[in-house]
Amino acid sequence: MLIILVMMLIVTGCNVNESKLLDSPYKRTEFMMGTVVTLKIYDEGKEDVIDLAFNEMQNLTEQIGVEESQSQIDEINEAAGTSPVEVSEEIFSLIQAGKNYSEQADGSFDITIGPLTSLWHIGFDDAKKPTQEEIDDVLPLINYKKVVLKEKEQTVYLEEKGMKIDLGAIAKGFIADKVTNLLDENDVTTAIIDLGGNIYVKGNNPSGKEWTVGVQDPFTERGQIVGKIEANNQSIVTSGIYERYLEVDGQKYHHILNPIDGYPYENDIAGVTIISQKSMDGDALSTLIFSKGLKDGLAYIETQEGVEAIFVDKDQQVFITSELEGTFELTNDAFKLGNREEL
Repeated sequence: MLIILVMMLIVTGCNVNESKLLDSPYKRTEFMMGTVVTLKIYDEGKEDVIDLAFNEMQNLTEQIGVEESQSQIDEINEAAGTSPVEVSEEIFSLIQAGKNYSEQADGSFDITIGPLTSLWHIGFDDAKKPTQEEIDDVLPLINYKKVVLKEKEQTVYLEEKGMKIDLGAIAKGFIADKVTNLLDENDVTTAIIDLGGNIYVKGNNPSGKEWTVGVQDPFTERGQIVGKIEANNQSIVTSGIYERYLEVDGQKYHHILNPIDGYPYENDIAGVTIISQKSMDGDALSTLIFSKGLKDGLAYIETQEGVEAIFVDKDQQVFITSELEGTFELTNDAFKLGNREEL
């Protein structure tokens, strides 16, 4: 299964002692889901919640197939065109959400893109540019409408042999949301969840102020930022085209594939950051936006309640949604703020 890797964000905060909050958080970092995962908890006496959270993440990655273990998603794909597969409540809800996102995207986001992502396999040693014939062979297998869900039985059935579900575009967001819920259940008030390009900042930082979140420069290595925003109790998801790609005959092919024509999306977006309440929304929207391009992507996000976005185009211009005016601060002189009215 292709795992869509997204760029990291940098989170900083001024940590000042307050009652029941720590200067130095409980912290654990591991390599999971193809990326570096870090959890920081600032609530005194909540160190044991770190282990609970990592156990939850490991359990979910195994069920989804984010790592190299046989998963419930693999079982569904192997049974395509043959029989329905009973799955866990978590996997059923994830696939159900993925199908809903696919419906909203009108074909530009599709959870049955697996045959195409497996064909390109960008990010893996055997990545290749497929032939047109190979692409044409798999495109008819991509159709979210042929995913049959039966809630009572909690089964998933793919109607045609060769179909494959690929949840790489929303898996990390789903897991980040599950960890956020676990922190709520364990009365954690102040924390940072960092799953590579999926970050959730919980509460205010220990000084009582909002967290400062840096937005990754999509043209450089991790750690360089374009600008910053202030946030609390929000998900910040960044996705871009330069971190994971295949180069053939001097041409780069990024990992965000169009399920309609079988090739990477070609438009003016280099990177996009989605700010939302739910990390899975940010995951899905960051992929969906690439299908729309800069102008239509901006217009689309403006219609989404409670969702904001920061776009970086290939000319190093930064465009923000209207609600971020006065909130987003450009900090990198190599970039300039673009004018939405001129698009």
